[in-house]
Amino acid sequence: MACFVLVALCSCNEFDRILKSTDNEMKYEVAMDYYDRKDYNHALQLFDLLQNSFRSTPKGEAITFRTAMCYYLTNDYEIAAYYFNKFVTNYPFSKDAQTAAFMNAYCSYMISPKSSLDQQNTYKAISHLESFIENYPQSDSIARAKELLGDLNSKLEEKDYNICVLYYRMENYNAAITCFENLLKNYPNTKHREEILSNMAKTYYDYAENSIPEKQKERYEACIERYNTLTYLYPDSPYLKEAEAVANKARKKLENIQ
Repeated sequence: MACFVLVALCSCNEFDRILKSTDNEMKYEVAMDYYDRKDYNHALQLFDLLQNSFRSTPKGEAITFRTAMCYYLTNDYEIAAYYFNKFVTNYPFSKDAQTAAFMNAYCSYMISPKSSLDQQNTYKAISHLESFIENYPQSDSIARAKELLGDLNSKLEEKDYNICVLYYRMENYNAAITCFENLLKNYPNTKHREEILSNMAKTYYDYAENSIPEKQKERYEACIERYNTLTYLYPDSPYLKEAEAVANKARKKLENIQ
């Protein structure tokens, strides 16, 4: 068989003959040899033909896992994730199930888009990573999974922060304030906390300026409150000077109201 495989690997005509062959055992051996030699294109062609023939068998298990790996190793992460997920579903007790579960999550992570785009795939990747962490708490890949999860949450945080700023620039102050408040609630350790508090002071001031008289007092006070929080938490913040100027204007407005 080894000699036959070697011949097969060296001849395009021979490979075409193998594709048309009805000898699935021979196809399997050749496919595995291609895989071991890192010829993933030829291996995939054969694996694809063999999927149904060896379904729910040890060889089917090997085919599904290596199919996923072929796509992963050729950077086709979306299809790789599909096959890794299929492997975990069909072979949950396999010795490779844990690896496949992590690789499914990792491939999902790799297709997560930049923060300015729709984040559906990011949420999907987060779900896969959280499932992996829950199902395999003793895995050697737990630390890496948590690191990837942190990256994805940071991406969502960045997107939410940019949306808040956009609302402010559009002068939609009510939406901006709600967005900033939710951001602080959802990401209590956000790296943008200083900027958010400063922006909230400015947003509340502008909101008050554009409000009916009955609403101005509470919004000027909220502006000053956010400035005081910024001063307390970050006495050396580079945003203090600008926030202080806004807070001082709010105080003067309150003097006129009171």
